[in-house]
Amino acid sequence: MNWKNNVINIENILSLLSISNKDGDGIDIDSGFKKLLDYTIQIKNTNGTAYFVGNGASASMASHISADIGKNAKIKTEVFTDLSLITAIANDISYKNVFSEPLSWKIDIGDMIVAISSSGNSPNVLEAVKTASLKKAFIVTLSAMEPDNPLRKMGNLNFYVPADSYGYAEVSHTAILHYWVDILLRVIKSE
Repeated sequence: MNWKNNVINIENILSLLSISNKDGDGIDIDSGFKKLLDYTIQIKNTNGTAYFVGNGASASMASHISADIGKNAKIKTEVFTDLSLITAIANDISYKNVFSEPLSWKIDIGDMIVAISSSGNSPNVLEAVKTASLKKAFIVTLSAMEPDNPLRKMGNLNFYVPADSYGYAEVSHTAILHYWVDILLRVIKSE
């Protein structure tokens, strides 16, 4: 493989982005981003909070996008990356609950959670989404790998790319998240 082929592979994967709702119905790409944008503006206008969860590189993306949206869009955000909190919950309860436990204390009806998992199989991300669903939050998922991964069926908006490696999944998810931030900031600046 050479660099040009790598770039072409990423372009092909991103061109196959699909968005679906909780029922698995497909949503046009631009309509899906519009729904995400509209709900994000609603969160801003109602002083709600956008929560972000992920593991490894997905945790880094969650933290990065949380910071971008908080700093640039002035939306309340939270990402669960505090080492003391993570290790206390992992040790005293279980690693599966490192996101769902603090979410259960914090998330309110109408808040948003953005759950990122390349495989769509991360138990702690799936538990976080279950908790958010019980709290009637708006759920956005980003996944890749297998098209029938469980995370892809759990969100109000499910962003899926058919990437077969973590590198391609993570690059694709980063592009999707930055596109969301970019269109959000354009709308906010035009108001």
